[in-house]
Amino acid sequence: MRNWLFSLAILALATPAGAAVKSASIQGFEVAGEATTKAAPAEVYKALLNPTAWWNPDHSYSGDAKNLSLDPRPGGCFCEKLPGGGGVLHLTVVHLAPGKLLRLRGALGPLQGLPVDGPLTWTIAPSGAGSKISVVYSVGGKLEGFERWAPAVDGVINEQLTRLARLVDTGSPKAP
Repeated sequence: MRNWLFSLAILALATPAGAAVKSASIQGFEVAGEATTKAAPAEVYKALLNPTAWWNPDHSYSGDAKNLSLDPRPGGCFCEKLPGGGGVLHLTVVHLAPGKLLRLRGALGPLQGLPVDGPLTWTIAPSGAGSKISVVYSVGGKLEGFERWAPAVDGVINEQLTRLARLVDTGSPKAP
């Protein structure tokens, strides 16, 4: 597990409390974000289905986004290959609407070892000559400290959103 906990700790410090945390309670949390892009919804959706191109490798177990894959079908896997033949099922695809919506379900990163679960929903809508990308991750379950996890998870999710939008607008997910 390459730097997941360290990255979450840094993001928790770097992300203003409540930046895009919609709610946090003893039952769970919901984080969200929005980005606009010059790309058409179909182009954004195509990029969304290829996380190897935009997912930050610091938020992977292998440290290499090329090990990520997304099988775009109900029951499909957002998975990661690990050295030595291992692997990680990050999330499962539960809803696809090409050009409009991708919903996955599960617990990302260090949440995976906890008694929690939730949907991660990506929505794409036309906006002017481009698109608006929205992401919402709602996590619930049995865990003390949801309020402490929310800002760090918000930072990770919104970083991925930013990288996706940057990729479709510039061809690279990295900041200039």
